[in-house]
Order: sequence, then structure tokens, then C-alpha cells
Amino acid sequence: MSLSSTCIERPALPVVLSLLLIIAGIVGFSFLPDREYPEMQPPVVNVTTLYTGANAEIIQAQITEPLQQEISGIEGIRIISSSSTEQTSAITVEFNIGEDLERATNDVRDRVSRAIRFLPKDADPPIVEKLDANANPIIFVILKSKDHSVLEISDVVDRYLRNKYQTISGIAGVKIFGMFSGNSDLKQAQDNVNYLAMQYDDFMDSEAT
Repeated sequence: MSLSSTCIERPALPVVLSLLLIIAGIVGFSFLPDREYPEMQPPVVNVTTLYTGANAEIIQAQITEPLQQEISGIEGIRIISSSSTEQTSAITVEFNIGEDLERATNDVRDRVSRAIRFLPKDADPPIVEKLDANANPIIFVILKSKDHSVLEISDVVDRYLRNKYQTISGIAGVKIFGMFSGNSDLKQAQDNVNYLAMQYDDFMDSEAT
């Protein structure tokens, strides 16, 4: 029995089917995203390097610039942006739309591996991450205490809070800034003083000549 003959014998059937289609269309339309422009997600790769105890000038000169110079030679890059803050270097590499994200990440990782020999030995290895262009940190947690030192707070964060946050479902990653690790930071502070003293001596020598 064909559909047309069934509808002739049962006139209410086409009406019911039409109503179901109309309802399904209304429901589906209500869930359509409303965007003025199409959603475009270019491949983005982030390179983060921690250098405990270093100030922003040292981070820029000894970490950000060597990494950025090495990364800039990769084909298909649209924009490279960077920020050098106390103890942290962050480089964001945005590729042209249509570039394969996996290939772009591997290219950045290879270039970073080449540049590691130019970085300070005390710096942490650079972390290369694939990023969603529309993703942003959704929460910042700032810890301070009148009764405990920065070293004690850093120890609690590293031993307890980091793992608890990382195991929460839906969290892509946890980054910690401003940690203090005691003796290693004191050594790094001395190294920073020596570095600045050398720059000052070079400047005075150049002025004298």
C-alpha cells in the first residue's frame, strides 16, 4: 500500500504528519546559534616557560626573544604575540586559517627543542600547548595569608591544590604563577644581580670609550 493511498483512506494522517514536521522545525530553529559572523577558529599554539626568580627584563632577553626568533621561521604563521612578566614567558603563535593544528603544534615543538640550548639552564622546559582560539581562563584563584609566608603557601599549592584542581572534570589545565621554592630562588636572585651588574659594567665601558 502506497503512502498516497493511505493518506486518501485516512485524511487525518497527513495533517498529523504536517503538524509534527512544523513542531520539529520550530524546535530545531530555536536551537540554531545566532551569530553575526561565522565561527572561525584559526590554529593557535601557546609556548609557556617558567624561570623562577627572574624579573621581566631577564625573561624577555634570555627566554622570550630566543624562542620567538626560532619560532618565527615556521611557515604559515599569521601572528606571533608574546608577553614577558616576572618568572613567566608566554608566546602565542596564531597560524593561518586552514593550517593543520597537529602539524603546526609539531613544528612549534621542533623549533622550541632547537632553542632550548640557548635558554638558561635553571629555567623550566618550555610547555607547548594547542589552544582553542575562543578559550580563555574561566577562573583565577589568588592566595595570600597574614600568618604564613610565601614559601609555605607555595608548598600547599604545589602539594595539595594543584592535583585537586587538575582532577576536576572539565578542567583542561592548571597553571601556577609566583611560586617560591626557597634556596633555588635565592640562588637565582643572586644570578640576576650578577647579570644586571654585567650589563651595567658593559654600559659604563661603552660610555667611557
